[in-house]
Amino acid sequence: MYEHLVSFKFNDKFDPAMERELLDVLHAFKGKIPGIVELTAGVNVTEELHNMHGYTLGLRVTFQDREALRDYGPHPVHQHFVKLLDGLLDNVVVVDYPI
Repeated sequence: MYEHLVSFKFNDKFDPAMERELLDVLHAFKGKIPGIVELTAGVNVTEELHNMHGYTLGLRVTFQDREALRDYGPHPVHQHFVKLLDGLLDNVVVVDYPI
């Protein structure tokens, strides 16, 4: 299996009211994208503000294998989410590793 971690840092064009919509789209990945074993997503509530660095939304997806992880990127459901973020991101951090 493979773990896929993503942290999102939004720019000043981002309306925090969009967080719920983005989370709903992310949570729907599990039923629509093959190979997802487990998925969690949420708003960053860390009390370690000095370590937050402006990253306010997180995603963790467990994939059944490396092929599922590779197929995820171009999948139309994922690409729809990417389009929702257009012009709203300051930065994204992605970490993938086998488990």
